[in-house]
Formats: sequence, C-alpha cells, structure tokens
Amino acid sequence: MKHLLLLLAAFTFFGSHAQQTDVVDFLEIRANLYASPENKTIEGGIEVTFKMLKDADSVYLDAVNMERLSLDGDYDNMNVEANEDKFWIIGNFKEEKEYKIFFSYRAEPKQTLYFTGDQIWTQGQGKYTSHWLPSIDDMNDKIEFDLSILVESEKRVVTNGALNSLTTRDSESLIVWNFNMDEPMSSYLVALVIGNFSKNTIQSESGVPIELYFRPEDSLKAEPTYRYTKEIFDFLEEEIGVPYPWQNYKQVPVRDFLYAGMENTTATIFSEAFVVDSIGFNDRNYVNVNAHELAHHWFGNLVTETSGTHHWLQEGFATYYAHLAEKEIFGDDYFYWVMYQSAEQLKELSDQGKGESLLNPKASSLTFYEKGAWALHILREKIGDEAFKSAIRSYLQKHKFKNVNTEDFLSEVRAATDADISNWEQDWLQQTAFKAMQAYSSLSESEFMDSYFQVSSLRAGQLSEKIDLLEKAIEEGNDFIGQEAVYQLSGENPLVSQFLYEKALDSDNLFIRQAVAISMDGVTERLKPKFERLLDDPSYVTIEAALYSLWNSFPNDRARYLDQTESIAGFQDKNVRQLWLALAIITPDYRLENKSTFVNELRDYSSAKYSFEIRQKAFEYLAELQMYNDEVIDNLVDASVHHNWRFRSGARNMLKQLSEDPEVKKSLYERLDQFSEKEKQYLTTKIISE
Repeated sequence: MKHLLLLLAAFTFFGSHAQQTDVVDFLEIRANLYASPENKTIEGGIEVTFKMLKDADSVYLDAVNMERLSLDGDYDNMNVEANEDKFWIIGNFKEEKEYKIFFSYRAEPKQTLYFTGDQIWTQGQGKYTSHWLPSIDDMNDKIEFDLSILVESEKRVVTNGALNSLTTRDSESLIVWNFNMDEPMSSYLVALVIGNFSKNTIQSESGVPIELYFRPEDSLKAEPTYRYTKEIFDFLEEEIGVPYPWQNYKQVPVRDFLYAGMENTTATIFSEAFVVDSIGFNDRNYVNVNAHELAHHWFGNLVTETSGTHHWLQEGFATYYAHLAEKEIFGDDYFYWVMYQSAEQLKELSDQGKGESLLNPKASSLTFYEKGAWALHILREKIGDEAFKSAIRSYLQKHKFKNVNTEDFLSEVRAATDADISNWEQDWLQQTAFKAMQAYSSLSESEFMDSYFQVSSLRAGQLSEKIDLLEKAIEEGNDFIGQEAVYQLSGENPLVSQFLYEKALDSDNLFIRQAVAISMDGVTERLKPKFERLLDDPSYVTIEAALYSLWNSFPNDRARYLDQTESIAGFQDKNVRQLWLALAIITPDYRLENKSTFVNELRDYSSAKYSFEIRQKAFEYLAELQMYNDEVIDNLVDASVHHNWRFRSGARNMLKQLSEDPEVKKSLYERLDQFSEKEKQYLTTKIISE
C-alpha cells in the first residue's frame, strides 16, 4: 500500500509538470536485451543511473505498455512501478545525490520495434523509443546509452556506439554483442538492427571508422550503394569545420523502412530501396540521403532542438549540407537545379496561400527541410562564407551535447558579422510566404540556370519559331537544359520534331535519352531503330519506359522485345521485371506454355515474403489486369495491417473496392478464422460489417 500511495502522489506531482528535466538528470542507461522474432517481444534488464536536481519522491522513465518483471538488488526502499506509459522509480530522493537501480522488463511493442522477415529494426524518431526501451521521450534530457544484445550466432547487431566485446552463450549458439557510447544523446536517437549482414569497413581522412552493411546476396551492390561515402564524410568535416563528434559511424539498409533514412547516433538506418547496382545508381542513388543523415550527426545529434518550434535547426541544416555535398560530387549545375526544384515547390505552396513560417512547430516537411535550406543559402550569400562558417563552428562548439533554439544560432551569426540580418530573419524565419524573388535572383547568378530559364521560357512558343534553340540545347548535352528541350517536343507535329528526337536519341547524355523514353507519344518507324537502343541503356527508368513504348507501338515485334529484356529485374522493387510479366501475360501467343508461371510469379510478388515496394507494384499490375484470386486477396488483407502507412492505405482502398463485390465479401467472411487477430479485427470492423 505504501508504494501505491507513493505512486499516486507521483502521478499528482508530475501531472502538473509536462517535463521532469528540472527535477532529475538521467545520466546513463545500460540495457541487456533480447528481441524474440517468434513472439515479437523484447525483454531484458536495465540499469539506470540518475542525479537529482531537486528533492522528490519519484521520477519516471517513459515505457509504453511494459511489464516490470523483477527488481534486482537492495535499494533502501526504492521501488519501480509500472502504469500504461511509464515506469515510476519511487524513493526518498535528495538533491545533488546520484542513484542507481536495476530492474527487468518485457514488452510487446505495437510500433517502433519492427520484425520484417529475417530482420529486426527500430524507428524511434520523435518520442517513440519508449515503446521498446525504457527511456525519456523528452529530447532535452541527454543520456549515455550502452546496449548489450543477445542474438543467434549467425546474426549481426548494429546499434549505437562501438562494439566492445562478443560473449558466447549456450555452446556458442547465442552471442551477446556489447556496445558502448562515449557521449550522451537524446532517447529518440537510440537504435537497434538485427539481421544477416555482411559489411565493408572504410576510414575517413580523419581516422573515423565507417562500417557499411549489406545483405550477403547484395555484395555486388555494396560499392554503388555506398558510392562517395568517404567523400561525403570528408567533405562535411571540412565544410562544417568541426570534427565528426562521435566514436564511429555505421550505415545499414533494412526492409520495409518507414522513411528514406534515420540518423540514429553513430548508426544510420535507411531503406533498402536505395540498395542499387551501377545501373540503378544513375537513376536512384543513396547520395542525398547518405549526406543528409550524416549531416544530422552534427545538426540534430550533437546539438538538438529544444522543441518542434526549432525543428528547422535540424532538418533545414541537414538538407542544406546534403545539397552542398551533392554540389561537391556532382557539380554546381546539379546543386542549382536541386535548389530550383525546391524553390518551385515552395513557391507553389506559397502561391496557394499555404506558406508556413520556419518557426511553426506544425509546419510541413517541405518547409522544415527545403525552406530551411534556402534560408541558410540566402544567409550565407548575405554575410559571406567566412562569417557563415565561423558562426556554424561557434554554434556547434558552444552547444555540443546540449539543446538549442533558433536564438542560440542567431546569436552566433550576429557575433560573426557586422551585417544586419534583421530583414533576413523577417523574410526567412518569420514570414509564411516564400521569398521567390530572392530565391530566383540567387539562382540567376548561375550561368547554367540563366541558360535554363531562357530555354524554359520558350514552352509556349511555336516549335517552328524555337527549333534552332532547342536543337542547340540538345546538342550541348546539359542534363537539365537538354531534358527541357526534349519535353517541349511532346505533342508537336512529328514531321517537324522527328529530327530533334533523332538528335536526342543520338546524344551521349543518358538523361536526354531518358527524356525521350519518358515523354515521347508513340514511336514512329523512322525512330524505331534508335529507340530500340534504349532497351540497352544504363538506366532502369529508361528501359522500363522504352519497353512499354516499343511494345505498344509495334505489336509484331513484342516477342522480340520481351525476349531481349527477360533477364532484367530493375530496381529493388523489380520495376522492369514486373512490367515484363504484365506484358508477357497479355501478349497473345507469347510463350503459351509459360503463361501460368508468369501469372503465379506476379501474384507471388504481392505476398508478405517481399518488401512493401515490390508488393505495391505487384498489386497495381494485378489490379490493372484484374488477376485477383483468394491468394492475392489474402495478401491484400495482410497489407491492410502493414506498419508502413502509405502502403497500408493503398491496400485498404483496393480491398474496399474489391469488397463491393458480394462474393468477395462472402468469401472473406467464410474464411475469417484463417486470418490473424489483427487482420480479423480490421476485416470485421471495416470490410465485412459495412
């Protein structure tokens, strides 16, 4: 009863305080963990060290739907009690004293810890680590986390910090991976990945070890996937002017990830959709995400926002420095093109009356990321490189391992320059409208952008009046200007545009040729020989578009085109292979003896054996071809409770449309017991009952 009364008192005390950072400072959390793929649970022991800033009778760790299993040791009337979202540590705590307590727990997380095929991984951005590890949802309390993970011997573990040791258990069938962090971090940056991985290790110019993980079967994709990683690391250290602040760095791709990537301290997790071969690299590479997540290790991990009002200090900075890294790798034209694309998006949002202040905690990702990057770009032009870099260095060094707000950054800017930045603050931090004229004025300083604007201004003109300028743009072979010239040919009289298409198809520039494949309305006999060469282009985007266009334009040659491209899978989502299957299925007289095999393969791609990117594309083709059966419908039901909300939403819409057929609804009802409890609940409440 005594502990219950103390617990109720604690609820009353903290109910009037949103945070407890003025009461207690959590110093270290050491955890021994085991995640069970069979039960989809996690359990272990946790040792917590904390220092009291005030006298109190209780403090808490955020812990969502966790069960306390045991309390190990004699703690002089200290106890740990659980409610639905916290572990309350109860005792007679005195100001300035340090305390330590060890207890074990178990959880069955509904989010944040995910079991995807042969992998286990976490995504705790914001305040969600507390679903799998007792921690602090408030990012203003920075803690040193040291994790030890028990796994099967064939698995690897990726988590924060450096691997200290490996300890074998149970005749070497199980291994404990022991990790140590040197510095504190916010709880949302704790991460865990378990899976069957190989790795390559490289070293930065400054000596930081960089571990690059991949599935063993993807060994030939490791180099193109991680291409330029060392260059990005070395560039950011030099450009930012502050050494990388952590002991090592790791990157690991996982299946069915929720976002492009996440910058967990020392351990970036990213979507395996970015795992590419050298052909895929040309269209969809990891460079931007790679640079963005690494930049966060300074902006977000080393210095962390105090609240969402200052979220641009993390995302705007990481976006800007990623753009700078791409500029270093791909050149000035690429940098200005990317900035132009984001300016166009921001202007459109602003013109619709939906512009947002950078200091709006509920602003969109576009605002925090791209408007934040633009704010820094304009600020740098205003105060100059030297002052800008000086301000960045002072800002990071003064506030390292601490939390910051916008004024902390502005103070360092003001100290580094005599320039008046008040108008910049008004225009770029406080205004909701996007300052398009300032942005386009900056872009016009680039000769490339000036040339692009001249060509793009021709869009409304007659082809006969601009044909010479378009020809010149194609011949000069700039990625973006050449593409713009090709796009302006779409819908024009083929008698006039043919020779320009021929020039584009003969171009040495992959992206100019790709623009033809994507935008050309039907392939003429005259262009057929040159267009057919696109089936061998080093671009899966080009091959996919060219295959469909040729198949559609020349029915008599369909078998030849299918034979030529049969072995091409494409990106991680098998974009070329799945298009190939759809075309092979509907092509009359093509391999009749294999039709059922093609159908079964396409249907199989909709199953939970595959990542959601593969499944999503399969569902789209199956819907187009109306190739549903019970197997595909069951796969849709499974997809309707998937953890990736975009994939889940699309599957639900498709299933809802299908269930308008009474026979489909009847079949689902009759087979209801075959589904999981989660699937049953969804079907009962959203499909069968409606």
